[in-house]
Amino acid sequence: MDSSFDRRDFLKVTGLGAAALAAGTAAGCTVPDEAAPPASSANTSQPWTTESFELEEVSIADLMDGMDSGKWTSTSLTGMYLDRIHKLDRQGPRLRAVIETNPDAMEIAAKLDEEREAGDLRGPLHGVPILVKDNIDTADKMVTAAGSLALDGYHPAEDSFVAARLRAAGALILGKANLSEWANYRSTRSSSGWSGRGGQCGNPYAMDRNPCGSSSGSGAAASANFCAAAIGTETNGSVVCPSSINGVVGIKPTVGLVSRSGIIPIAHSQDTAGPMARTVHDAAVILGALTGVDPNDDATAASQGNAHTDYTQFLDPNGLKGARIGVERDFFGRDARVDALMEDAIKVMTDAGATIVDPAKLDTLRDMNSVEGTVLSYEFKTDLNAYLSKLPEPFPHTLADLIAFNDAHRSEEMPFFGQEIFLDAEKRGPLTDPEYVQALAKMQTAARAKGIDALMEANRLDAIVSPTTRPAWLTDLVNMGGSSGGSSGPAAMAGYPSITVPNGHVMGLPVGILFFGRAWSEPTLLKLAYAYEQATHHRKAPKLPLSLDLRNAVL
Repeated sequence: MDSSFDRRDFLKVTGLGAAALAAGTAAGCTVPDEAAPPASSANTSQPWTTESFELEEVSIADLMDGMDSGKWTSTSLTGMYLDRIHKLDRQGPRLRAVIETNPDAMEIAAKLDEEREAGDLRGPLHGVPILVKDNIDTADKMVTAAGSLALDGYHPAEDSFVAARLRAAGALILGKANLSEWANYRSTRSSSGWSGRGGQCGNPYAMDRNPCGSSSGSGAAASANFCAAAIGTETNGSVVCPSSINGVVGIKPTVGLVSRSGIIPIAHSQDTAGPMARTVHDAAVILGALTGVDPNDDATAASQGNAHTDYTQFLDPNGLKGARIGVERDFFGRDARVDALMEDAIKVMTDAGATIVDPAKLDTLRDMNSVEGTVLSYEFKTDLNAYLSKLPEPFPHTLADLIAFNDAHRSEEMPFFGQEIFLDAEKRGPLTDPEYVQALAKMQTAARAKGIDALMEANRLDAIVSPTTRPAWLTDLVNMGGSSGGSSGPAAMAGYPSITVPNGHVMGLPVGILFFGRAWSEPTLLKLAYAYEQATHHRKAPKLPLSLDLRNAVL
């Protein structure tokens, strides 16, 4: 990839959100092949918008309490979520947020219920159904394929560290969430939420709008109450953008807080998994369950002494009082309505006792953005080849093999966009190349020491805030939409944490506010994000309409 490519455009961009135009899926995939009807021809009564659901907006704490009291069992919860997925993901509006469900889910739930009955709780997620993104290895009957037909049928022999930690905490892995294929790192013209295996994921607030990516299905499914919460992955924006656009909380941890072993990679300097949930408390519960030093991921060694197994201890409804928060206005000016919501947010934080430093400008944005594309392109080839090299026959073992597969299956894999990023990455040399070494140093220095660290130290900040991204755009298979205009870049390139929280709506479409800061500052960011959430309660459950009804919209 040429360094002139704007990462904010080709990673978080994308343009197809409509379930109305999904590509066919491979045999054996649990997602149906037929495309959903376009909104213009669909039955406008949309009966699912008024159908009640017992678990709508129910928190993880409430689920645990309900299982403790006997109101629910893991079996009953699993059955209700599976039924909802069947009715709304595979039928009705066809959200297409879930590629496949776990065929052993009910059997696993029954075992977890037996353990609970015996007083043997594994951890804070015992019996709680969680979806994971389709690039996270699970050693079960489900496929791990990054959405690609090239890996369809691949069953990892071992759990990823993330999957293992979820199971150790008692979580039930309910299924695999759809995603932007290869985590949206294949084409400069890609569509967020589209994969060869899963078709096109929609947005639960308007099916013909985009869910953003690449953790599109994780965000859409968590928002649509298809699960208690979901796990996504991010390189730059792929947790926080779909969280914002789908109206949920998303945590992009410090790189190294959560192991990447067993996750199909883009780039080791920025990749991380993180929770996507309907509340800050739920996301904090899951984050604590995921942490731990993993001998198969060297980056996690630095988390020792910086990680916690219980992040709920930092949640404080008065957490904004006395905080110093900087406002990064370089990410304003892309949507006046989003800017107005940010001004409201600043007032809320001020009224809650925070000191606002406005503006708090990152002077190194241009430097970090100028080389990120080069860094990712080099690391992608090296890291993906390392992952693929361990796969059994007949699966691809190199990026070159993937390129050849896509060419041979062009009608299924590239009906709407190509693989320009793959082709560019394949040209790259080893990570000892001076071009890569210099680009990485420039990017990380600009993002860290001269960027976030310098700005926060100079202004004694606890966090920096910005609008996470703009509202969901209409999907367009012809023109491929446009940039999300997100603010995820600085924290992503630094490898530092960020958290997005719902920040209101634009014509019924949710947008978020992003809190980001220094390495290992998850406790502080969670405290601030939780206090903001409790002061505002902006989240509203989606109703999965096929399109927005703008006839009576107030501009």
